[in-house]
Amino acid sequence: MLNLEDLYRILRTGHVQAQGIVDTVPVPLLVLDSALCIQRANRAFFRTFKVERYETIGKHIYDLGDGQWDIPELRLLLTDVIPKTRAIVDYKVEHDFPGVGSRTMLVTAHTVFSPDDVSTTMLLSFVDATESTHREAEFEVRFGELRHRMKNLLGLVRALANQTKAEGVSGKEYRDAFLGRLTAIIDANEQGFIGGGDGNLEKLVVRTLEPFAASPDAIMVDPGPPVHLDPKQLMSLGLALHELATNALKYGALSKASGQVHVRWVVEEAGGRLLRLTWSESGGPGVSPPVSTGYGSQLIQFAVAYDLGGKVEPTYARTGFKVEMAIPLTGTRQQRLKAGGKDGPDRGR
Repeated sequence: MLNLEDLYRILRTGHVQAQGIVDTVPVPLLVLDSALCIQRANRAFFRTFKVERYETIGKHIYDLGDGQWDIPELRLLLTDVIPKTRAIVDYKVEHDFPGVGSRTMLVTAHTVFSPDDVSTTMLLSFVDATESTHREAEFEVRFGELRHRMKNLLGLVRALANQTKAEGVSGKEYRDAFLGRLTAIIDANEQGFIGGGDGNLEKLVVRTLEPFAASPDAIMVDPGPPVHLDPKQLMSLGLALHELATNALKYGALSKASGQVHVRWVVEEAGGRLLRLTWSESGGPGVSPPVSTGYGSQLIQFAVAYDLGGKVEPTYARTGFKVEMAIPLTGTRQQRLKAGGKDGPDRGR
């Protein structure tokens, strides 16, 4: 089977210009005269563009498809570019082609001069690059998304290092606190990016809290409606849940064998989708409002109120600590920030 270069050499030497030779080229091909009228077209052209021979041969290229081939990019190639050079390779033309729809075509054009240098013939081939162009665009989007995620993740790690208490603690205590928070972010990011990308809230809650359960009944998760979270929401909410569990293990319900944590959520649809997630502790030591805000509380506030534009509402009841997080599931970050509150749970590191 001949390729375009083989055919070009044959025509240039003037050996043959037969339809049989033209038909051996596997990609759509047109042979144009100096007036840009179609002398020959191969089977691949008829098959690809769903046209008949009688609709093509002898027609001016701009008249094909009732004038639908009068494409600005193609006209530029044939009237401005080609006269200045003998060959153009992979000239991109995007157009809604008659019979085949919107396509991205890579057009290659060769000018063939006759031995007397009086007449010229032009070979015009078309390669459908629609799918490869879409794949390239998708790759660019995904790469940009990955770059954006990495930037956010590194920024969050830096914020974690700044928010983790260093005064009055040993190096081991600082390391354990920082690595625990970092692990929560990595797990949430892995679920959202590597683990299928489904952003399932229930999976996030179970996976984040599982290491803190000393017994099967220590942490009870009451699944609400299915909720999909984007990667940023996964990381921030996973961090907040990890901080709540860490505080409960140190100071709250999980610090006693009889203690229990209960997690549940609902989704409100009025005025935009709003996730209300409730964390309730019982069976632990008595609680009371703290006199100062701990680092853990500041971190929860940062993750939910600032990062997600939500609200954090703590309650210090005699039965145990309780906090409700209200997180918008729709809207821009600026819109979500309008809903953010300044009150956070004031206990723990």
